[in-house]
Amino acid sequence: MRKLTVIVIALISIQAIAQTERRDRPERAQKMNNLSAEEMATLKTKKMTLFLDLNESQQIEVQKINLENATLRKKMMEERKARRANGTSQRPTKEERLKMENARLDHKIAMKAKMKKILDKDQYARWEKAQLRKVSKKNGKKKGMNKKK
Repeated sequence: MRKLTVIVIALISIQAIAQTERRDRPERAQKMNNLSAEEMATLKTKKMTLFLDLNESQQIEVQKINLENATLRKKMMEERKARRANGTSQRPTKEERLKMENARLDHKIAMKAKMKKILDKDQYARWEKAQLRKVSKKNGKKKGMNKKK
């Protein structure tokens, strides 16, 4: 009986710790949402400069692209917030989801083409590899999970 009590207390403690860690993530995201589009673009450009070793002309071009993307992302976040505040936030229809997914993929294709023009072959290969890692993280898959043995 005593062992059972200790196990139950341990499980409750672990659950409480896990919930507090889960709550910390939205705070970090909220801090990033408080940044302006220019600040977000500058931070992303600096990270890319460090990762890809961009020269000054590349930095300027990448900054423009990142500012464009950050402005678009901010606009979409504001629209979502407005819909939630009005209480009109409902699930999109099948056609609306298809339209949004097509727009997202078109934007991604355009972004890839722009980056291919700006970066050299090695930089582009590193950038593309990093993009693949982001996709697999979002899907919750670990590296190498899709490989056949």
